[in-house]
Amino acid sequence: MGNFGSLTIPQIAEVGNLALALGLAVSVYVVFAAVFSQLKRRGEFFASARYGIYVITGLTTLAVAILEWALLTHQFRFEYVANHVSSDQPLLYTISALWGGQEGSLLFWVWLLALFGAVVLIQHLGQTNHLIPWVIAFIAFTDAFFFSLLVFISSPFALLAQTPVDGIGLNPLLQDPGMFIHPVTQYLGYVGFTVPFAFAMAALVTGDLGYAWIRTTRRWALFAWLFLSLGLLFGMRWAYVELGWGGYWGWDPVENAALIPWLTGAAYLHSVMIQEKRGMLKVWNLVLILLTFLLSILGTFITRSGVIQSVHAFGVSSMGPLFLAYIAAVLIVFAYLLYLRLDQLKEENRLDSMWSREATFLLNNLILLGAAVATLWGTIFPMISELLAGKQITVAAPFFNQVNGPILLALVLLMGVCTLIGWRRASPQHLVRNFVPPLVVAAITTLGSVVSGVRDVYGLIAFAASAFVLTTILLEFYRGARARMRMYQENVAVAPVQLVNKNRRRYGGYIVHIGVMLAAIGIVGSTFLQTSVQKNVAPGESVALGPYTMQFQKLFMTSESNAQVIAADLIVFENGNRIDTLRPQKAYYPAADQMTTEVAVRTTLREDLYVILAGWNDDGSATLKVIINPLVVWLWIGFIVFIIGALIAMLPDPREAQAVERVRAEKVLAGAIVQ
Repeated sequence: MGNFGSLTIPQIAEVGNLALALGLAVSVYVVFAAVFSQLKRRGEFFASARYGIYVITGLTTLAVAILEWALLTHQFRFEYVANHVSSDQPLLYTISALWGGQEGSLLFWVWLLALFGAVVLIQHLGQTNHLIPWVIAFIAFTDAFFFSLLVFISSPFALLAQTPVDGIGLNPLLQDPGMFIHPVTQYLGYVGFTVPFAFAMAALVTGDLGYAWIRTTRRWALFAWLFLSLGLLFGMRWAYVELGWGGYWGWDPVENAALIPWLTGAAYLHSVMIQEKRGMLKVWNLVLILLTFLLSILGTFITRSGVIQSVHAFGVSSMGPLFLAYIAAVLIVFAYLLYLRLDQLKEENRLDSMWSREATFLLNNLILLGAAVATLWGTIFPMISELLAGKQITVAAPFFNQVNGPILLALVLLMGVCTLIGWRRASPQHLVRNFVPPLVVAAITTLGSVVSGVRDVYGLIAFAASAFVLTTILLEFYRGARARMRMYQENVAVAPVQLVNKNRRRYGGYIVHIGVMLAAIGIVGSTFLQTSVQKNVAPGESVALGPYTMQFQKLFMTSESNAQVIAADLIVFENGNRIDTLRPQKAYYPAADQMTTEVAVRTTLREDLYVILAGWNDDGSATLKVIINPLVVWLWIGFIVFIIGALIAMLPDPREAQAVERVRAEKVLAGAIVQ
C-alpha cells in the first residue's frame, strides 16, 4: 500500500511533520496567550489558549494516527517503520512498535500530555479557577519542549532514500505481551505527574498556596503514582518471564529511572497529609512534587538518550543538551517563585513530639528520599565517570542491594510504627497498648523463619518486620470495624465494608500498605530462600532440586511467524508424584540474529518452580537450569492488593466533600458578615 487516499508517502510524511511543527507553534502560543491573559486581565486570550490546548490534542492525535497507520500497513519507506516492524511480525508487536523506539515513544509522551491537558480543561469547564490559565501555560511549555525534540532532532516521519524489501522488526527482547502494557502504564505515570506539578507552579505564581491546589491535584498525583506502580509491576513480571535469569529486578538503569520518581511520589503523597492536617511541610511538599516531575523527565531522558547502557535503552542521540536545558529552566523558575513566596509558606504548627504521626511521616519521607538519592547516584554514576575519567564505570546490583536494603527495611518497619501512633503526641500507655500485639506476632514469625531454614539476619528481620506491619494494619481494621458494629449495629460482614467506604482515603492507604507488605514477603522469600541447580541431561535423564524431579524427554523445534523455537519437553514430579509438564524454550530471530529465552514457570502459593533451557547439544542432550523461588507469587498478589487500595483511595471521599462544603459555607458566611 503506497499511498493514503490520494496522498503519496512523502506527502503523508510532510503532513506528519507539519502536525508536529504546528504543535510546537501552537504550544508556544498557548504559553504566551495564557500568561498574557492573566497579566493584562484579557479573558479572550485565555479562551484562545484553551482552544489551543484542544488544537494541540488534535494535532498530536493526527501524528499518532499517521505513524500507527504506517506501522500497521508496513510502510517501510518510513525509517521508523523499517527499524521497528517486519512483514512477519505479529500484530500485537506491530501496534506496540509505536512506543517501541525513540521517536515513537517521544510522540506517545507528548500525545498523552496533550490529552491530559484537555482533560484538565474539561474538568474545570464552567468553573472559575484562577489557577487554570497558569496550569495550561506550564503544560503547554512542556508540550513545546517535547515537540522541539520531535521537530528538530528525532522526527518519526523521516524517510529513507529507497524503500527496503522488509523491515528489521522490533527488538526480540521487546516481543513479549508485556510490551503492549508495560510502557503504556509507565508513560501514564511519567506524564501524569506533569499535572500536579503544573498546579504547584500555578499556586506559586498566583500566591494561592492554601489547600486548593493540593485538593485539586491529589487524585492526579495518585493516578500518576498508581500507573507508575503498574509500570514497575509489569516490568518486573516481564523481566521474570522473558530475560531468563530467575529474578525480576536487576537494578537496570531504566528500571531505576522508574523507581526513583515512584519513591519521591510516595513521599509526597504521605507528607501532603501533614500539610492538610497540621499546616506543616509546605515548602517540602512543593519541592517533592518538583523532584518527582523532574525525575520523571530524567527517567525519560535516560531511556531515550542511550547515555547509559541498559537492556531497555535506545541508541545514543543528541537530545541530551535539550533535556538538560529544559530541566535547568524549570529549576530556575521554580527556585525564583519559591523565593518570592517564602513568607506565605511559613509553618502553621510545629512538631509537638517525636512520638507522633507527623514525626513518623517526616522520617518516612527522609527514608524514601534517601533511597531515591542512593538509587539516582548509582544510576547516573556511569555518566559522571565518563565525564570525569573518559570511560563508563557501571554500578552493579550489589551496590544497590547493600545501600538500599537497610534503607527499605527501615521503611517497612516505619510503616507499622506510623499506623500505631496518633497525631500530635502519643502517651506511653497508648504506645504499650498498641505495640505489644504486633511485637508478639513478629517474635513468633522470627522463630518460625528460623525453623523454616532462614539464617540470614536481614531475612529474619525482614520477615519479622513484615509480620509486625501486617498485624498493626489488621488491628486498625479490627478496631474500626468493632467500633462501627457497636455504634451502628452493623454485622461483621457490613462493618468492614462501611469502614472503608466512609473513609476511603485512610483505609485505601492501609490496603496499599498491606499490598506492600505482601510484596515484601515475596521479595524476601525469593531473595533469601532461593535455591538452584544446573545440569546437562540426555533424553530419559533427570535433574532434581528440593522435592522436584524434572525428567527430560526430548528436544523439539517449532516455527513461529518470525522466529525458530527449540523447546525441551519435561515431566515434573513432586515427591515422586507426577504433577505437570513444562517446556522451557529458546527462540531465534533471524532478522535480528538474536536469541531470546522463554522460561517455564509452575506457580503455587508456596513457591515457583522456574526452569530455563540454558543450552543444547547435537546429540540431543540439553542443559537445564532449575530454580526454586519461594513465596514469589506473593509479590504479584501484593501488587494486586496495592492497586485495589490505590483505586479505593482515589475514589471521592464523603468526608473530604463535606469538609470542602464546610469551608465554602464559611467563606460565604464571612463574606456576608463583611458586607
